[in-house]
Amino acid sequence: MATKKYTVTLPEELAEEIRHEVGSGGFSAYVTRAIERQREQDRLGELVTWLEEEHGPVTEEELASAEAERREFERHFTEQGPGAAGERHRRAS
Repeated sequence: MATKKYTVTLPEELAEEIRHEVGSGGFSAYVTRAIERQREQDRLGELVTWLEEEHGPVTEEELASAEAERREFERHFTEQGPGAAGERHRRAS
């Protein structure tokens, strides 16, 4: 992907924290990843808005059901332990 230099204004303390953590060579890559993540969040927000316009807002019951399912998945994978999925894949090969 082609790149172009831009000038942006950032709070000095924030910029220096990032530069300290990633080094001067990693600063642009860090900012690029942050902008990409923000764009993903913006697109997801647009999708949610569109879905709510098409189907109405998510109900409390639907949210509770989704949260219960998420907790069940989390419990299942926690019980499997780290690396369990990779181990199953190796055995299947």
